[in-house]
Amino acid sequence: MKVVHVIEALGGGVYTYFKDLSGYFGEDEVRKDVSTTIIYSGIRKEIDPEKIGSEFSKGVSLTRIDMIREISLIQDFKAVLLLRKELKRLNPDIIHLHSSKAGVLGRIACFLLFERKKIFYTPHGYSFLRTDISSLSKKLFCLIEKSFPKLFGSVTIACGDTEYEIAKKIGKSYLIRNGINIEEIQLHQLFHQNAKLTIGIVGRITFQKNPSLFNQIALRFPDFNFVWIGDGELNSLLTAPNIRIKGWSLDRTEVLKELNAIDIYIQTSVWEGLPIAVLEAMALKKPVLATNIIGNKDIVVPNETGFLFDTIEELDGYFELLKEEKIRIDFGNNALKRCYALFDKNKNFKALSTLYQHSFFESDNLRK
Repeated sequence: MKVVHVIEALGGGVYTYFKDLSGYFGEDEVRKDVSTTIIYSGIRKEIDPEKIGSEFSKGVSLTRIDMIREISLIQDFKAVLLLRKELKRLNPDIIHLHSSKAGVLGRIACFLLFERKKIFYTPHGYSFLRTDISSLSKKLFCLIEKSFPKLFGSVTIACGDTEYEIAKKIGKSYLIRNGINIEEIQLHQLFHQNAKLTIGIVGRITFQKNPSLFNQIALRFPDFNFVWIGDGELNSLLTAPNIRIKGWSLDRTEVLKELNAIDIYIQTSVWEGLPIAVLEAMALKKPVLATNIIGNKDIVVPNETGFLFDTIEELDGYFELLKEEKIRIDFGNNALKRCYALFDKNKNFKALSTLYQHSFFESDNLRK
């Protein structure tokens, strides 16, 4: 069985997800049943296309077709034609589209094949939930997300519980959560001692991650240290004297080392799919403070693995509790248990493989 994945938004947590996916589906035992090709766009600022070939498993095939996030009729038309050409060459049994842009371009390309294909689609955060776009754009994206499954016969695979609740209202859908390589991350869990309570986040410094809120929190709590592991175009918003920006020059080992060195993980995003960085922090036994939005609230269990907050004032009480080392340890242990229960990439990728195979045999029987 041939499976082709198409992804435009290959950056941040999605990059980690696909690297892990390539590792699982690139294993010899899995390849006997599922042959995997990843078609990706390599123009996101936060990725180095040269590293993809070395960091992804040799057991999967990689093809680069550049797609842009913004709407551009000329660029999008070119991308559709290139996708159609590559899909025709590969002749896959199953096509799995990831993120909104690949979801649109990929389904149009599949339609132009004029062949019946099994199409899955994972939003990784619905585009109409973004808060950096106009109301008109939200309505357009919402219309696209609701109409395309009916027009092209695609089935949604949600990456988180709330995304699944939305997907069920749109059409046929399944829930297979994002997962992480818990054992690999656990290797980086080493004892550390900070002179001051240290709070950190991992990610690009973009509107989505809300660096302005992160800066406000740092200013409100001058006795704590704050660390942003990453960089981005909005780094000028991080002006508080107790914030350190670590940059993107770090390799993955260094990122996990920096993540291990914090005491509390904080996620200030304004929208999410199911954030991988939060899961990685939980696998390192970090309590999590996160904005009360879709994605974050599918991971954090209030008063058990951390807290969700709607206003900055709520953090006063939460930080007061989390200053206690015992509470941080208890929350951290609970966080790791939750990762093993729901977000183990081996279990979740196995579920994905099983879904592919069931779908393939179902389609094969229909053809007969």
